[in-house]
Amino acid sequence: MTEETGTPITSWGPGAFTLHLAHGADRVPRLAVNATPGRAALPLVEVELTGQGRSGTSGKRHVDGAVSRRLRYEGHDADGERLTVRTHDPETGLRAATHFRRTGALPVVRTWTELTAGDRAAEVENVSSFVLSGVAALLGAPGRWEQDVRLWTADNPWSGEYRWQGVPLGAAGLLDTGMTRFGQTGSKNRVARTSTGSWPSSEQLPMGWLEGPDTVLAWQIEHNGSWHTEIADRFDEIYLLLSGPGRREHQWSLRLAPGESFTTVPVAFTLAPDRDAALAALTGHRRAVRRPHPDTTTLPVVFNDFMNCLMGDPTTEKLLPVVAAAAAAGCEYFCVDAGWYDDERAGEGPGGVPGWWDAVGAWRPAPSRFPGGLAEVTDAIKAAGMVPGLWLEPEVVGVRSPLASSLPDAAFFRRGGTRLTEWGRHQLDLRHPAAVAHLDDTVDRLVGEFGLGYLKLDYNIDIGAGTDSGPHGPGHGLLEHNRAYLRWLDSVHDRHPGLVLEGCAAGGMRIDHATLAHVPVQSLSDQQDELLIAAIAAAAPTAVPPEQGAVWAYPYAGQSDEEIAFTMVSALLGRVHLSGRIDLLAPDQLALVAEAITAYGGYRRDLARALPSWPLGLPGWRDDWLALALDTGSETLLAVWRRTGSDAVREIPVPAGTSGVVPVFPRAAPGEAVLDPGTGRLRITLPSAPSARLLRLPRAVSPLS
Repeated sequence: MTEETGTPITSWGPGAFTLHLAHGADRVPRLAVNATPGRAALPLVEVELTGQGRSGTSGKRHVDGAVSRRLRYEGHDADGERLTVRTHDPETGLRAATHFRRTGALPVVRTWTELTAGDRAAEVENVSSFVLSGVAALLGAPGRWEQDVRLWTADNPWSGEYRWQGVPLGAAGLLDTGMTRFGQTGSKNRVARTSTGSWPSSEQLPMGWLEGPDTVLAWQIEHNGSWHTEIADRFDEIYLLLSGPGRREHQWSLRLAPGESFTTVPVAFTLAPDRDAALAALTGHRRAVRRPHPDTTTLPVVFNDFMNCLMGDPTTEKLLPVVAAAAAAGCEYFCVDAGWYDDERAGEGPGGVPGWWDAVGAWRPAPSRFPGGLAEVTDAIKAAGMVPGLWLEPEVVGVRSPLASSLPDAAFFRRGGTRLTEWGRHQLDLRHPAAVAHLDDTVDRLVGEFGLGYLKLDYNIDIGAGTDSGPHGPGHGLLEHNRAYLRWLDSVHDRHPGLVLEGCAAGGMRIDHATLAHVPVQSLSDQQDELLIAAIAAAAPTAVPPEQGAVWAYPYAGQSDEEIAFTMVSALLGRVHLSGRIDLLAPDQLALVAEAITAYGGYRRDLARALPSWPLGLPGWRDDWLALALDTGSETLLAVWRRTGSDAVREIPVPAGTSGVVPVFPRAAPGEAVLDPGTGRLRITLPSAPSARLLRLPRAVSPLS
């Protein structure tokens, strides 16, 4: 049933599902997927202006806004690739243009809204990027959403990233209170997932999905700052609302002058028959919207001297033998990580960090670390056949750095006129030209002087809600800085097209789908324990395409061959970032590392089109066995880890049409993997723990294909 008999319906979609828009002259447009919008369907966009709250209900929800109920249809434009719907509020003059875009042939839609003030200013406190009602029916659970719809979200603690959990909506706190039988809206409750600050994934990933009996609705919020997800009941149905920052949760507000516009952060969503299909669609979307770079095609192997290696204390004496070992192992890039810029090796900085922690910002090599100059090391890297790289933390300036006094106050985050300090650092505001000029000069100088081909861009503080420098609230200051940071990344690539930029924020604290669209490589975690990083590596393709996700592999002297194989397998279905004191390995152990890298070279280009699945389910933090499969189109690459436990045998389901099992790494090791074509299962035996294997599962090819 439509909102009113005779209401026009516009249908549009990517083919796998259809958006139905109920509209008409002087009516509020309402949206549904695969169904005609009913009377309870929400307005196309939810807007909150100062002084105008909700209508018909109250509470913490961001729906049923008085302004939203007044947004009347003005018109729409549509073709096979896009739909834009225009609305206006006759009372305030505010206008909204809501955009939907297909991602090629994928079952993915990207959406955002642009607000424009009329002939008087508008004080905006919240605006949705996407809102959809009727979700329970869409998922095949009409009237049964409390138990039959599960919400999947990922906790993302530092060094324990990508921890997925799925619970029924009732267990998540959203109950059917029965009040709709008495004409009420519903429980007035909600399930909210919100991130505030400059680490967008420090507690939760900005993505998730709702799983019902029939289908899965998955989404991602494409923003590198504050964001909000809201799921709630309304008239015995469920809605999903996605947005960037708002006033209540993120101290965001915006005064739009007459005629001025604001664009929300984009979000993407997909509808698919199951979890793996939904994540495959989002993986394809991430590739489609990512800035092209040769690195994501060639997937070079990087050695980085930090993790379980020099740990931020590099010197020429320490680096040269590691450089030689990295080249012998088959690495193609060598990145000198933290510490190269400061003489303070001894002593402790604030919070137990190195002494240089609160003095960073000038980014010039420390003479005491490199008596012959840093060029002696970078030249040795080049002579060994590798491309040199350096670590930078560009957005921060230590409180003891000369830059803290030479740059203007306006180049930093401030609140009430006071410069913000977090863990001994100030936050640069990349809206200010002096901050951008400093970073441009730094990058251009280092690339030019040392012939760098790689920069690891780290970010180890969360500066909080934002900066109130400017006419708007702190949340909007952060939003504008976030967008300026992405523009800066693009400007670096424009000036240095071959330079590889690695995104990092204390490991995985910036796993967001805005940053991922602007850097070819993304660090996944700071985890130092090889047993634990296996769970991170196995789950990471839910959020990061495998050709972008940098996984540490850090073999060390004293490990058994099985232990070395275990740490190497963790990196072999992503981006290999080798580390550890490999210069201290015995020759046969270094040869085992080189075997892994050689094997990786045989299939790594296939990872750029591979789609992930999890034959043993999404990895639990303490699971004894883990498995990650990547479908390359012609075969499946399967990584299997046995971490602990007494069970040496595991059966793993494999894709239909699998014709055999071929060991990839290690080639010669105890145990076996046997395919049973009758059951479609792989029986793998790993006699010891920890141990891991990488296998190829060829697909049977018809003689006529």
